[in-house]
Amino acid sequence: MFRIHMHTALAAVRHFSTEATTMKLLSTMKSEEKPKTIVKPKTSDGNSTPSGRDTLGRRLLSLVYAKRSAVITIQKWRDEGHMVRKYELNRIVRELRKLKRYKHALEICEWMTKQHDIKLLEGDYAVHLDLIAKIRGLASAEKFFEDLPDKMKGRPTCTALLHTYVQNKESEKAEALMEKMSECGFLKHALPYNHMLSLYISNKQLEKVPGIILELKKNTSPDVVTYNLWLNVCASQNDVETAEKVLLEMKKAKIDPDWVTYSSLTNLYIKKGLLDKAATTLKEMEKKTSRKARAAYSSLISLHTNMRDKDGVHRVGKKLKSIFPKMNDAEYTCMISSLVKLGEFEEAENLYSEWTSVSPTGDSRVSNILLSAYINKSEMEMAEKFYNQMVERGITPSYTTWELLTWGYLKQKQTEKVLDSFEKAVGSVKKWNPDEKLVREVYKNLEEQGNIEGAEKVLVILQKAGHVSTEMYNRLLRVYAKAGKMPLIVAERMKKDKVELDEETHRLIQETSKMCVNEVSSKFL
Repeated sequence: MFRIHMHTALAAVRHFSTEATTMKLLSTMKSEEKPKTIVKPKTSDGNSTPSGRDTLGRRLLSLVYAKRSAVITIQKWRDEGHMVRKYELNRIVRELRKLKRYKHALEICEWMTKQHDIKLLEGDYAVHLDLIAKIRGLASAEKFFEDLPDKMKGRPTCTALLHTYVQNKESEKAEALMEKMSECGFLKHALPYNHMLSLYISNKQLEKVPGIILELKKNTSPDVVTYNLWLNVCASQNDVETAEKVLLEMKKAKIDPDWVTYSSLTNLYIKKGLLDKAATTLKEMEKKTSRKARAAYSSLISLHTNMRDKDGVHRVGKKLKSIFPKMNDAEYTCMISSLVKLGEFEEAENLYSEWTSVSPTGDSRVSNILLSAYINKSEMEMAEKFYNQMVERGITPSYTTWELLTWGYLKQKQTEKVLDSFEKAVGSVKKWNPDEKLVREVYKNLEEQGNIEGAEKVLVILQKAGHVSTEMYNRLLRVYAKAGKMPLIVAERMKKDKVELDEETHRLIQETSKMCVNEVSSKFL
């Protein structure tokens, strides 16, 4: 029966999405940094493999570069007379996934499918599907699922496939698959419903949340993830009353709240100004922190910051460093940002200096925090000095870096630097998503000055980025009108750019046609 159901589902939703993650395997995984050296590869818990001991896992974890082949490594190991065991390969795949080394993990999975002496289970195929989705994309993941033996199209692989829809925000496909999974009796656990809750939250389809929770309760019992997602919805809707009912229901069901539970509640209380309640849930949250819940410390720091609790920020920060002497970039970002928000600027600068001395990543997102702070304080000389130091340290400016500088120069009315930073911002990304507010302010600045050459230059930048519109041309024409000059063949230029003229365009062309011809525009024809 399932075979019929699944072929029907696949016909209805032809192209499956591709971020499949395998249920319980993924839920237990901790994110860790990639090993920094080839000589002593580390496992995901940060421990080096035994020094001097040659193992298959050691060899495969040493393949830091993606171009190197896991298959060749396995074959060489076997040729040397060693045994290759499935349980060992599964463990290595788990380690590689934790380290986000998906290509080599996929190569191992594919090698196992070709070995007649290795018996694969549904969970193995679910992992394989996840890796195909990550490496090869949508079509390949769908094809893999379609080609699976019918007996392997069970709950694990279907749930993994469902998760791909969630990751790609494919509501219709996810709902169709959920219906087929229901018909096949695969919805006896909370996980598929949790995936749907995540999808509806991500797609802002919050009106569907009560229905999916009701359906979940008919078929199975909510787990802590279900309740946390529900609380997340309450927080987004500023619904304190429902949130407190959810917490009460959770406790009645004898489900122990975790740090995420109390983080959501604290965030909601802070937003509603209920600081006494926020302080209480924050204390409960801190009781739930542990070495295994590393992300909880950054959340605690952010929540203490939002409560303007400097002592709390410093206390949790010290606790974090005592447990994890080597902070990661995300933790430095959180801590530096919190110190800036609290006005502890000197401490933020000192912590940034510490980061530059210990982190090899050169992540501009950390630097951009201080750059933004200098610009917000209208200290452009300091911002420029800081930017130059970034470059000297080998930190590559990002789009955000250039965008921040553009805003800073706009405040200072430094037009040449505005145009230079704006051009570098747009050129720093493969595909630019227009920041309408920034473009509007750039043109406003140019209009105030009657700066025709600058306005034409901005239009050229926008043309190269593929984002020319009627409004952009109207802004250009307003600069010409302010300068009292007539542009050349604007209508023809707009036609070439496949941009429509509107009433405002016609009015501005008519207005500027009575003015003197401007020679500048001919340079941009």
